[in-house]
Amino acid sequence: MQRAIQEKLSFDSSLTIKFSANNGIHALEKLASHRVDLILMDIEMPKMNGIEAVLAIKTKYPLVKIIMLTVFDNDENIFKAIKAGADGYFLKDVSPHELCKGIVETMQGGAAMTPSIAARTLKLLRDPNCFQNIAGYQDFALTTREIEVLELLSKGLRYSAIADTLFLSVNTIRKHIENIYNKLQVHNKLEAIQKARNNGIF
Repeated sequence: MQRAIQEKLSFDSSLTIKFSANNGIHALEKLASHRVDLILMDIEMPKMNGIEAVLAIKTKYPLVKIIMLTVFDNDENIFKAIKAGADGYFLKDVSPHELCKGIVETMQGGAAMTPSIAARTLKLLRDPNCFQNIAGYQDFALTTREIEVLELLSKGLRYSAIADTLFLSVNTIRKHIENIYNKLQVHNKLEAIQKARNNGIF
């Protein structure tokens, strides 16, 4: 994924990649010896996730701009990322042109976002109840893959179809679903889907 992002950034010769990191802690360590203007930040990472990292980086390096670059487009993550100090929010399928353009806009003081994310942000701002609901969400620490599995499960797909969609084995899907049930503290598919929706997971 990092290589794919680097390829997208190569379309703009004015951008220089200073470093890449595998998690928030690694990024903070790198920042101690590298001066950067902007960071592209994922959300789902081990040790320290992206939202925690944004808060830590903004506290220590307030002038560094941060754009979230993630697969998550749910209200909870958008809300938490912006609250933590994110300056922009793109989904990972953003085109090279839009990503590079967004970086420039953010460096100039703008707030670059994927259109669907901008629409959700406006919705959050217009409806104060959304903030109250999100503030009450529980964090069940589901991984990116577990959320993908749960979303496909909510669409009525069988285990074999989910496995084919995600290029995984059926046994791996069963293990993911077992982990999902344990984390959500539920006993069946319907309970898991309802709890996920109630807590803004998707």
